[in-house]
Amino acid sequence: MPRCRRTVLAWTTTWTARPTALDVKISQFSMQVNGQQLVEDCDIELNVGRRYGLLGVNGCGKSNLLAALANRELPVPEHVDVFHLREEAEPSDRTALDAVVDHIKLEVTRLHKLEASTLAEGGPGDERLQPIYERLEELDSAAFEARAAELLHGLGFKKDMMRRATKDMSGGWRMRVALARALFAAPALLLLDEPTNHLDLSACVWLEHHLAKYDKCLLVISHSQDFLNGVCTHIIRLTNRKLKYYTGDYDTYQKTLEAENVIQQKKHDKEQADIKHLREFIASCGTYANMMKQANSKQKILDKMEAAGLTPSPKAEKTFELAFPECRKLPPPVLPFKEVSFSYPGADVGGGRELLNGLEFGVDCDSRIALVGPNGAGKSTLLKLMTGDLTPTSGSVSRHQNLSIGRYHQHSVDVLDPASHPVEFFLQKYDHMKKPVDEWRGYLGKYGISGRLQTTPIGLLSDGQKSRLVFAMICLAEPNLLLLDEPTNHLDIEAIDSLATAINKYAGGLVLVSHDFRLIDQVAKEIWVCEDGGVTVWKDDIRAYKRKLAKAAGL
Repeated sequence: MPRCRRTVLAWTTTWTARPTALDVKISQFSMQVNGQQLVEDCDIELNVGRRYGLLGVNGCGKSNLLAALANRELPVPEHVDVFHLREEAEPSDRTALDAVVDHIKLEVTRLHKLEASTLAEGGPGDERLQPIYERLEELDSAAFEARAAELLHGLGFKKDMMRRATKDMSGGWRMRVALARALFAAPALLLLDEPTNHLDLSACVWLEHHLAKYDKCLLVISHSQDFLNGVCTHIIRLTNRKLKYYTGDYDTYQKTLEAENVIQQKKHDKEQADIKHLREFIASCGTYANMMKQANSKQKILDKMEAAGLTPSPKAEKTFELAFPECRKLPPPVLPFKEVSFSYPGADVGGGRELLNGLEFGVDCDSRIALVGPNGAGKSTLLKLMTGDLTPTSGSVSRHQNLSIGRYHQHSVDVLDPASHPVEFFLQKYDHMKKPVDEWRGYLGKYGISGRLQTTPIGLLSDGQKSRLVFAMICLAEPNLLLLDEPTNHLDIEAIDSLATAINKYAGGLVLVSHDFRLIDQVAKEIWVCEDGGVTVWKDDIRAYKRKLAKAAGL
């Protein structure tokens, strides 16, 4: 698979007086990835006590910026401890509880070594010892296991699962173990990249409340507006290779951005009108000798404007406008379940109970269903029963003979060839459609895959850009029922809003599994709760369900 090549150029200016200060302040920071300039000549300022949400369109460099900070590819002071949640806990014979505690034991060992080296270098009066002692006191070994268990419980682990070896867990559950490690470590600088992606709604609510009290420095990438509102005190927007800082939560940022966009659009429109006027004047001068001096003067004005940099339209970043194609609307019944039960062979579901039991319902082309419930309750299994990937243990699932299902799930991107570029991939996969290259270029452009992205190996695209390619494939099939399992995991906020708009205009049916409360609020007409082997209809809206989850967690 093609590899991401990141080049970081950064220079630091010291704002802080004390060498033990935990604020991170870097000036004139630039970053390139695979030869593309993503950040240019920016200041990074991350202060203790603040929780920053990092926003930007897919592929703008958000994840690479977090990785550069975590790897100290730019001058993060050595005494600032950093934890970057970027991969799941390794599979091993160690239990989930052990995996969390082991990591903190390693941190304590590191601190003791740092204490010894600092004492040897500066003696007992060295001011750098104070934060080390404070950190060791914070990481009280007597409370290791109890604290780890508390965090794992908040993230959805039952007692028996805490004692299960990580090698016997799915990647999603091992990611939760890694998240528990991050929260237990509580570093001076905590870097989280889409931490809610592997969580159910209950764990999302718990994590939101937990991080809202984080008193050090947090930098988080998230596509969930609810989460950003609940957690963040500041927003950083990466746009046009610049970092812009905003005070307040996501809603406050949105209001400020809307006001800025009005001003920016007016400035853009005026510049374009001035440019048009200048060009018309220059063209009107023709080759008349008596007019050449004035034409040259106007050309110099035009050159200076362009050299100084023109104001872009705020509409320029809207790169993704999804629209599901027209589809044949089928009369009901389209997808009826009759007394459906299901259990995986050899699965330990407890007390002889099946994972799903006695399900009786129907999904039609008018359905707008959000399927919620705890992880492991059978939501994804239910979608697989709908598609026919799984067969019921008992009962029946019928499908209309003209039913065409468009399905998105976390492994959908696996069908993409990482070595091919997008245009090449679509040309080969859909060779039977006989579309010329230019037509494929135009089609992919509608999904935000334009310019150099169209000839970049798919393996070098961001996860969000790969997700857009999957949606492009789904739309080609012209489905009349969408089954979307966590479709927002790698999409930016603008793309999620576009997805919501497209769903609301779509003529077919929808079953949605998502941890994004706002998307559910935008598109769902019904909320079905999958738990304890059954599926029941929630009688209120998703906000009421969120309040119920918070109350159940004692928040």
